[in-house]
Amino acid sequence: MTQTPTSVEEEPQTSTVPGEFREAPAVTTVFADLLKHGPVARVTVAQRTGLSQAAVTKAVNRLDLRGLISTHDAAPSSTPGRPVQPISVIEDAQVTIGVTVRVDEIFAVATTIRANVLHSIHRPLASIAVDDVVEAIAEVVDALVDALGPTADRIVGVGVAVSGDVDKEHGIVRDSPRLNWSQVQLRSLLGSRIPFPIVIENDVRALAIAEEWFGIGVDSHSFAIVTIGVGIGCGLYVNGDVVEGALGVSGELGHLPLATTGERCTCGRRGCVETVASSAAILARIRSAKNAPFLSMQDAVELGRAGDDDAVAAFEAAGSMIGLAIATMANLVGPSVVLVAGESVTNYDLFEQHLRAAFEQHAFGAVRDCRIITRTHTFEDWARGAAASVVHSMLHQTLTS
Repeated sequence: MTQTPTSVEEEPQTSTVPGEFREAPAVTTVFADLLKHGPVARVTVAQRTGLSQAAVTKAVNRLDLRGLISTHDAAPSSTPGRPVQPISVIEDAQVTIGVTVRVDEIFAVATTIRANVLHSIHRPLASIAVDDVVEAIAEVVDALVDALGPTADRIVGVGVAVSGDVDKEHGIVRDSPRLNWSQVQLRSLLGSRIPFPIVIENDVRALAIAEEWFGIGVDSHSFAIVTIGVGIGCGLYVNGDVVEGALGVSGELGHLPLATTGERCTCGRRGCVETVASSAAILARIRSAKNAPFLSMQDAVELGRAGDDDAVAAFEAAGSMIGLAIATMANLVGPSVVLVAGESVTNYDLFEQHLRAAFEQHAFGAVRDCRIITRTHTFEDWARGAAASVVHSMLHQTLTS
């Protein structure tokens, strides 16, 4: 079902960002650093952020007044003078809810401000019709509120992550081929059902936000996440922040026009990376070669590991295409590490060699030093990313109701 609004009017942008964050950028910087690195001493925060110790102390005082941080017992200092008093975020001071929408199921979590999961829910989706999905999201949010009990008073927002072109500023899903949605004003629709501030985010970008603060981003100045599954996604973290793009679109690795095959992509175009490298494309190629229209992905993987020529060729072609796409992205933005994730990571052994070979072939100069690592993400992790996007929006003054 495709829902097209009769008019696309901007919603009133009523900020719900706490005054401290609105008025003092230093508070935002210090709070983000404490999320990633706390407990840590003020002097260390100052050194890492480039702020003066006076600015850090002022920011810490404001955060303390809001009940968002705590100070620990003084630790011995290697230099004479005042003992070091580490500071950390009180992670249960605020609660966020994150929801990720798949084609046939929905995952939702309630988390602390550091994205540690308190409760989780997984429910099937009977339909991807907009009204049905809105109802399902509202129901899981209600269920999590009930599960939280008195702690629900600490909820600061709900993040909803979906695939495709998402206009985060206005809460609109402009185009989601997998959900068959176009110009869906999702935040507005959910706003009539959910009594909390709402953030609508692209699913891979939400995952990158969680990795920024609580994963590989803690020790990386720049990184990329490449997700491989039904589609090919990419989240970018460059020069200290997740890349959103001026128009709300960035990291669409799966739609780089690098393929020479004539297959049509879910986006309607030809030549996209996804037409060769997605799990759907791999399975379609093997089904066609075997004249087996009901072959499952598990069957395809077993054929590949057994050395079947058709299956091996399909996985190797996918690996080469992903390696080329990663090299193209890395040549442009220069990440220090690329995390390959998603449901197809469990099949990584079938295409890793060709992925790395293609990357080496097409990476320019020092880009070859970029590390490529893998990690399996559960769908609960994707929902956790949606929850983290609430905090990210709060700190970047875009959280609206």
